Amino acid sequence: MRTRLAESSSETIREEVRQRYGATARGEPSPCGEGCCTSTNTDALGYSVEEAAIVPEAANLGLGCGNPLAIASLQPGQTVLDLGSGAGFDSFLAARAVGPSGTVIGVDMTHEMLAKARENAKKNGFSNVEFRLGEIEALPVANETVDVIISNCVINLSPEKSRVFAEAYRVLKPRGRLAVADIVATATLPEEIRGDWAAYTGCMAGASQIGELEETLRQAGFEQIRIAPRDASRSFIRQWLPGKRIEDYLVSATIEAVKPTAAPS
Repeated sequence: MRTRLAESSSETIREEVRQRYGATARGEPSPCGEGCCTSTNTDALGYSVEEAAIVPEAANLGLGCGNPLAIASLQPGQTVLDLGSGAGFDSFLAARAVGPSGTVIGVDMTHEMLAKARENAKKNGFSNVEFRLGEIEALPVANETVDVIISNCVINLSPEKSRVFAEAYRVLKPRGRLAVADIVATATLPEEIRGDWAAYTGCMAGASQIGELEETLRQAGFEQIRIAPRDASRSFIRQWLPGKRIEDYLVSATIEAVKPTAAPS
């Protein structure tokens, strides 16, 4: 019998997430239906037609909830880290932006996703991208080596968000930036959703409220924190759990923060 979500360990929750996204990479149906945590409409997520066109089609599994590249302001030569890189969609866009003198590192904990991403990179000649196996709570990345961290609808899946942001802070260079698209809560979720495994692995039950997220980022040491909800995202979030009015509680948002030059005292 499956353990109740509220009583589960962090590792149990991570394993559920790993299994769900491994199944997605294999092309198997989602446990919460076709619409859950998916939107293959790149225009609705904030990508331009040009961006959608330059990425290998096999890299777009429709698992995002926004466009972190829109706020990342990437420059040639930078090192970019993509948390929960999946099949590589955002990593490949970042690779185009930083050019051959730059580097993109994608980290994912799902073997099936890593295999797809590496295959996509090889087939399409992305030589400045590498994909590493790892958890976003314990990044396989050296201290202060990253200019910009991007992520798309992944951090909400972590049961230990404070560890995620502490790790992000560790690997960023001074003045390095966090540029994330994710799901946040604008109201307290009903208990039936908060305790639903499918709603958790479907990017809903694990979403933090905006104030809580801001405080977690501050505690990690970040400054210039800006969380901007995208109300238009409610149109596709509504489809994730039809009839439950989930869009009354959740919204996609861009999340920005900067690592200061000096560590906080």
